[in-house]
Amino acid sequence: MPSTRTSRYNAIRQTSLQLAAPLTAEDQCVQSMPDTSPTKWHLAHTSWFFENVVLLPFVPGYQVFDPGFAFLFNSYYEALGPRHPRPQRGLLTRPSLNQVLAFRAHVDAAMQQLLSQAKALSPQALALIELGLNHEQQHQELMQTDILHLLSCNPLLPAYEPAFFHPRANAAEVQWLSFEEGLHSVGRATDEPGFAFDNETPQHQRFVQGFQIAHRLVNCGEYVAFIQDGGYDNADLWLSEGRAQVLQNAWQCPLYWLAPQDPRAPSDHWQVFGLNGVQALDPQAPVSNLSFYEASAFAQWAGARLPTEFEWELASAHPQMHDLHGQVWQWTRSAYEPYPGFVPASGAVREYNGKFMVGQQVLRGSSFATPEQHSRHTYRNFFPASARWQFSGLRLAKDLQSPAS
Repeated sequence: MPSTRTSRYNAIRQTSLQLAAPLTAEDQCVQSMPDTSPTKWHLAHTSWFFENVVLLPFVPGYQVFDPGFAFLFNSYYEALGPRHPRPQRGLLTRPSLNQVLAFRAHVDAAMQQLLSQAKALSPQALALIELGLNHEQQHQELMQTDILHLLSCNPLLPAYEPAFFHPRANAAEVQWLSFEEGLHSVGRATDEPGFAFDNETPQHQRFVQGFQIAHRLVNCGEYVAFIQDGGYDNADLWLSEGRAQVLQNAWQCPLYWLAPQDPRAPSDHWQVFGLNGVQALDPQAPVSNLSFYEASAFAQWAGARLPTEFEWELASAHPQMHDLHGQVWQWTRSAYEPYPGFVPASGAVREYNGKFMVGQQVLRGSSFATPEQHSRHTYRNFFPASARWQFSGLRLAKDLQSPAS
């Protein structure tokens, strides 16, 4: 009978295949922009991770499936050798999808053999296996965001899965929850049980000024009001770089929104393209696929601001906070930086998070595409301020003594 660890490994690996199942081989090969990756590449890269980070170091005599895959499916690990350029992943028509699936089967067989000897494995090996599983779950979320972007580039706007369910968030009148200034613990304690990424640690103290935060997310109906009030044309609402993005890219609504009479899907009302295809805009659904700049401009228009990541984490313990997880990632006003005392992991995986701690904004919470195990209050997601293809929305905050409060 397989161990709990083996069963968990098998379940996570199977989930990746289930997410790819609605897609054709052609769907899985194409890369729609440099920031996304083909589904086939995600399936191969997550297997590359186990082969290079776990099997080669800890299984004497392990035979790699194909020596060329080390170059093709390395993402950004300098310590593990050269790699194929990220913007060219969509050119990898070969290996075929069947070869990638055979690669996964080869790695899975070796990993199951290794997991059967788990009692003899070192703590370092077990930690890397756990990291590999969480890494694969991160890519499961990316598989969904990336395929939606790809399908949005098709003039026919085909659905990934017509029966896909997008959850609805709380739509009650906004309540403002107040928090007094004070010193608070932030981040994940190193002795806390369960998995956490290194960027969630170490736990430390932060002084937080008094603030208020909305108990729910901003919804689509509220964002339509922002659009109708000329929000995208009012330069006073925008950060300078955000205004440049609006003008350069002709932004007039969130990514995947279809304005009335859009020629791709003519209608007399707003529509949204999602994993379930084109649907009428739901005013009560949380607004999604916003850049940080759009979230910030909306907050300005609403007489509020975005919360810092420390305010968000403090507020996440409040019993009246709604839709913290499982809806959309929530932009914060915090730059992605290391916590005081941050120490990257040793070995090749020291490159996992620390090297990206510059020029990005922190998002908190989780989206409907996020694996449930990753929906924790200390999780720190991060993307460039202009990123829109993620399932990212916002929650409003205000200073406690703000005249608008």
